[in-house]
Order: sequence, then C-alpha cells, then structure tokens
Amino acid sequence: MLTGFINLLKPPGFTSHDVVQALRRLLNEKRIGHGGTLDPLACGVLPIAIGKATRLLEYIQSEGKTYRVEFLLGLRTDTQDISGRVLSSRDCSHISYEELQKAANLFTGEIQQTPPMFSAVHYKGRRLYELARQGVEVERPSRTVTIHKFKIIKWWRESPYIRVLADVSCSKGTYIRTLGDDWGNYLGCGATMTLLIRSKSGVFEVGDSWTLEEIKYCIEKEKWDFILPLTTGISFMPRVIVTKEKITSIINGVPISLIGCEKLSKLELGDLVRIENSQGKLLAVGIVESKNNELCLKPKKVFK
Repeated sequence: MLTGFINLLKPPGFTSHDVVQALRRLLNEKRIGHGGTLDPLACGVLPIAIGKATRLLEYIQSEGKTYRVEFLLGLRTDTQDISGRVLSSRDCSHISYEELQKAANLFTGEIQQTPPMFSAVHYKGRRLYELARQGVEVERPSRTVTIHKFKIIKWWRESPYIRVLADVSCSKGTYIRTLGDDWGNYLGCGATMTLLIRSKSGVFEVGDSWTLEEIKYCIEKEKWDFILPLTTGISFMPRVIVTKEKITSIINGVPISLIGCEKLSKLELGDLVRIENSQGKLLAVGIVESKNNELCLKPKKVFK
C-alpha cells in the first residue's frame, strides 16, 4: 500500500475533492485526503496525503498559507469572486495606492472573519454552498484568523475599477476572497477576487509541486518520485531520534524519557515532535510531557 505525501499543483476549475477523486483512480488507492480546501477558481499547492499519511493531515492543516491574489476593486459579487452574481459596481478610480495599502494594513494581525455562504462550512449537516445555491442565507459565527502579511505588489486602473495584485500570508481557516470583500467594503467600493494562487501551504511550495498530468506520466513509467516520505509533511516539528532500546516502547505507545535521545533543538512542555529511528523512519508523533520532574515523550500517533 502506498504511503506518503504529494505536493500537488491543483488546476483552476477543479474542486479539492475532484483532485482527490482523480488521484484515487490514478493510484488505485481509497485512503487519500487533502490538507486544506482550495476554491474551484483557485490553483496552486494542495498537500495530498496517501495511506498512513492521512493520520498526519490535522498537523498539515494547522500550518500557515501564502497566496498571490488579484482583486478587482469596485465590484462586489455574491460569491466574493468573479464567478458570482454582481451585487454592486462603483467607481473607485479616485483611490490612491497609499489609501489601498493603508487599508490593507488594517486587515493584518488577528481579525474577525465571517465564512461566506459560498463555502464548504457545515451547517446542520449541510454545506453552506448548497444552501446558498438555493437562495438561503443563514447566520454564521465569525472566527478569528491571523493575517501575517497583506502587501500590494502591483496595481493599475481599469476605469471605473482598480485591479490589485497582492501577496497574503495567513493562518489556517482564512478566506482570501472574504478578506478582499471586507477590505473593499472598508474602502467604500467593494472588491471581488479574480485570481488566487496558493504558493505555499506549510512546508509545501509551488515550485516543487506536481501536476496531475505529471503524476499520471510517472505512474505509467512506474516512477514514484512524486510521493514524499511521511516525515516531509511534518518537517516543521522538532525531531527526536530514539535509541534502538526505546523503539519498542514508542511503537507500543509507552512514554519514554528524553534522556539518551538525540534532540536537534530545545524542547519545552507541550511541544509536538516527530520521533524517528536512526535511519530517519517516522515512528510516531509525540508530545513533550513531565513525569517526576523529568521531560518525557508520550506517543500520540504511532506508525508501525
């Protein structure tokens, strides 16, 4: 059975689920999942987990994301992107670059976002986008997200609108089109997303990603370079190498003392770590705890 990660380049026009289904057919594997939904309009990095790697998806999804995004300022749609029905159109040609960036700066740090109706969020057993397509709108609780960067890198006037290209780095759960909609509303003219490229998701970067066509070619040639080891997806975690004598305890879920383990960075209580043997094989994801005033490792997810 195949196990590992794929740094996939999702094409526009596909849902994340479409991509997973395509890979299930190509690889003849049922146990495949993705590490963070991308809208059909969007393209870019979509981490894919196969086999045992699906157990690590929760850690992949918790990592930050980076995007290159284009907004059309002055236009609002019901989906907050260019695929939707136009709600309003306003002249914004008077707005300067300084005003655009100053407003963008106000949307950095911790902010509140309300998930859009056209999203995959569940509401009473149904997806919000299913209700939205029926013309139903429901109350959605806002959520706290973190915008690390919202920087305009290029802008130009397309009277009566302004087109803006920006780089955004953010926490998980952020809706970039909602960020644009909120930003445009603050400026008094609205904005809609016209292009979205996810350039980074956790440790996965677009420059190293694979297209579905490339993956299909590799499978036909029986080349498996596109499948990455389990450790790749969680390489952001501190690494602990355990001695041969401690391996049995780890794979049986028994906490071990950190004494005698090789630690490549300082560890603190509550840290999640990847536990490996001397050959670099992932044995478990563990958490640093204290026992008898001594730091120990408690396995959380074991990989036999």
